[in-house]
Amino acid sequence: MSTTDTQESGERPVKVMVVDDHPMWRDAVARDLTESGFEVVATAGDGPSAVRRAGAANPDVLVLDLNLPGVPGAQVCKELVGSRPELRVLVLSASGEHADVLEAVKSGATGYLLKSASTQELTDAVRATAAGDPVFTPGLAGLVLGEYRRLASAPAPAAADDPKIPQLTDRETEVLRLVAKGLSYKQIAERLVISHRTVQNHVQNTLGKLQLHNRVELVRYAIEAGLDDV
Repeated sequence: MSTTDTQESGERPVKVMVVDDHPMWRDAVARDLTESGFEVVATAGDGPSAVRRAGAANPDVLVLDLNLPGVPGAQVCKELVGSRPELRVLVLSASGEHADVLEAVKSGATGYLLKSASTQELTDAVRATAAGDPVFTPGLAGLVLGEYRRLASAPAPAAADDPKIPQLTDRETEVLRLVAKGLSYKQIAERLVISHRTVQNHVQNTLGKLQLHNRVELVRYAIEAGLDDV
């Protein structure tokens, strides 16, 4: 696999940080990603180190185990995504428990992959995560969508038509509707005949206007607004 294959737009390699408390596993993942053309900018073996080093290394994607000493992986994800909404987090865990998956998603993870995944599945998942697309081990995507809908049925702090909420442009609303329907950024770009980068910009602008932090919250907002049924 060439370095070019792992770049979002041909500009530079995707910067990745690997966090896992098992040194051999951590090193193996970092090596596989490096050989596939990603730039591994940092690694960490515990929660506190992960938070500290991620701040300094500024990765595009965090490949994160949930079972970490010091600070749990879900909390690491929540802290880092809270301070850097543009950070993408791919959880790589041995656990397929539904509670762990949902906790990771609620904490801001973009995707969730089991450690039984192949090297090819991992590299494909990191590439998709870097593009902002949700990646889940088969069988977990439906669970997460169900959680989106459950959250959307809960009382919202503000209605979608609240005049205090900034209004979205027609194009931002169009992109948001397609995000809610589960389309990837690449699929949205093809559907609307715009660039992948433009789709990302629209999503980031929408997050900023609505004061949301990640795709999970964005999808919840879209479902509450009924955009997934349009």
